[in-house]
Amino acid sequence: MTKIDKLKKAISEAKTIIIGAGSGLSTSAGFTYTGERFDKYFSDFAAKYGFRDMYSGGFTDFESLEENWAYWSRYIMINRYMDAPKPVYKDLLSLVRGKDYFVLTTNVDHCFQKAGFDKTRLFYTQGDYGLFQCSEPCHQKTYDNEAQVRAMWESQLDENGRLVKMQIPSELVPHCPVCGKPESMNLRADDTFVQDEGWYKAAERYEDFLQTRNIFGDEKVLFLELGVGANTPGIIKYPFWQMTFQNPNATYACVNYGEAAAPQEIAGRSICINSDIGEVLGEMV
Repeated sequence: MTKIDKLKKAISEAKTIIIGAGSGLSTSAGFTYTGERFDKYFSDFAAKYGFRDMYSGGFTDFESLEENWAYWSRYIMINRYMDAPKPVYKDLLSLVRGKDYFVLTTNVDHCFQKAGFDKTRLFYTQGDYGLFQCSEPCHQKTYDNEAQVRAMWESQLDENGRLVKMQIPSELVPHCPVCGKPESMNLRADDTFVQDEGWYKAAERYEDFLQTRNIFGDEKVLFLELGVGANTPGIIKYPFWQMTFQNPNATYACVNYGEAAAPQEIAGRSICINSDIGEVLGEMV
């Protein structure tokens, strides 16, 4: 039996599935931050500032707030409000639909919900490209940004729909409705990250899921880790290893191109597949 066959069998037999998803899952779905996609939307910024990928561009000290938000509105538009090029998330949903599942993810691109996953079974730990917050922050609340981002995006287009402007009008720069200071994105980068009411409710639902499914006892659980790297192992990877170790009927599965591994203590109950996630899921579907 191949590893992919073993994983498909594990999904089928599991009573409970906990999915842990990192950036590698969205990369497999086509949300790449370099190459052709970067060149299509950011060649003008690359020419001016010299960076060669979207991630590096996010740390650039732009000349003005108008230029800063021209960059970030493009970033948010293509990574949050446009659909992923490949059906990786939909394939994953088709494999777990009807199962008792929960998703824990460090991704901030909203792909799970757009693919049709139950939003009450999702915990986005690191924020959401679709939310603004006060940059201070002066209060613990976030704000949906779709209308603002689309307006910023459209302000940069010419009559043929080409991105030709590297600034947005000053009146479109987002400011906090409470204190008036500039807003920022709701992304966990430092101690200014806002954990709003929705964040705490999702955290509570995840904790309730763990406590009501006998995860730490002998329930047949599959911990399915997809595309999680070494940047924040304490959120998904290490807890998944620990919970698998504690439960003799648990299985740990890791699908990650170049980073699929499990500790020796749970190796006998692990399925590690060093391949592209989309190809693996597509084969199982």
